[in-house]
Amino acid sequence: MLGIKNIMVAVDFNESVGELLAYAESLAEKYGAKIWLVHVTEPDPDFVGFKPGPQYIRDFKAEELKEEHRSLQALRDAFLNKEIESEALLIQGSTVETVLKEAEKLKSDLMIVGTHKHSFLHNLLSESVSLKLLKNTSIPILTIPIDEE
Repeated sequence: MLGIKNIMVAVDFNESVGELLAYAESLAEKYGAKIWLVHVTEPDPDFVGFKPGPQYIRDFKAEELKEEHRSLQALRDAFLNKEIESEALLIQGSTVETVLKEAEKLKSDLMIVGTHKHSFLHNLLSESVSLKLLKNTSIPILTIPIDEE
């Protein structure tokens, strides 16, 4: 088997994060890999053509991002063995493109993502993030089904 040195776990803030990190932790222990816990948040309005608005709105958004990053670090600390090298990254941007770009930048050997269970009709009408990732990368992806009960 090929060596795994960098495992990227793409998360959103739902109950499945513990399960995703359990898989990552198990693989990291086996291969001595580093875990990169990555959450993509919405882009800054400045970057998508909107005017920045009043300073208090910008301050509020900055504080919101800091809190999101603290939450991401808390997830890492709660679910991952302290002996495993890991880092939590909060990145702004479009989800699929940003995850793919970050995976390349981090030289990820494996991506772990959750996949929602939807009806046939839903899957027919819209493509999931995990499916878009699968279609657009050559990095191996481990998809974990998320129970939404």
